[in-house]
Amino acid sequence: MSDIGDWFKSIPFITRYWFAGSIAVPLIGKLGLISPMYLVLWPEHFFSKFQIWRPVTSTLYFPVGPGTGFLYLVNLYFLYQYSTRLETGAFDGRPADYIFMLLFNWICIVITGLMMDMQLLMIPLIMSVLYVWAQLNRDMIVSFWFGTRFKACYLPWVILGFNYIIGGSVVNELIGNLVGHLYFFLMFKYPIDLGGRSFLSTPEFLYRLLPNRRGGVSGFGVPPSRRPAPQDQAGGGGGGGGRHNWGQGFRLGDD
Repeated sequence: MSDIGDWFKSIPFITRYWFAGSIAVPLIGKLGLISPMYLVLWPEHFFSKFQIWRPVTSTLYFPVGPGTGFLYLVNLYFLYQYSTRLETGAFDGRPADYIFMLLFNWICIVITGLMMDMQLLMIPLIMSVLYVWAQLNRDMIVSFWFGTRFKACYLPWVILGFNYIIGGSVVNELIGNLVGHLYFFLMFKYPIDLGGRSFLSTPEFLYRLLPNRRGGVSGFGVPPSRRPAPQDQAGGGGGGGGRHNWGQGFRLGDD
């Protein structure tokens, strides 16, 4: 048991609690401690009865059974693998920025779930994180089942097809990919590659709660560097209009 405890403690802070919640909430529903009907997202109960916990529990809950257990375990593995890689790679030392990404993706998925009457939101959120990792590491060669190898940018779409084959829903994976793409486009693609304004910025209160730290080991992709805003190039403005430089992070082996 000490080995399991040591392994659990080695999981990055944010991923650790997300991973633990994604085990605890399905277990609570499976054991009947709380009826699963109180854990899923039902718009009428959320809006009319003010059961405000449902957007959170529906992101952590999954109905584990003989027909869904393998799908649950596969997505739990994806959560552990790719959330860990993002938290210790592109977002290494910047927990506030990682929390903001999760919050942005979660809010978009909850809104979509309420509009489309979706009861379970675990897979979309996991897929949105996996999509962001794949874009930040798009040229990395990854291995999948049966020895198949391809660039990481194709991984979300391969998993979409894989989850569909083993019993998932294309809608869940597709929504996750689209939300992940929206975050990546607004945070990186549009302001960097297209030279547009930055629409997303981590709120200051998150930096106060979770201050940045330096150091650590990384190596699973780094966020692109932001282009300086026109007013920054001209030397004007003390705050830079809300922009900030993401830098290149700290990769394993750097001085």
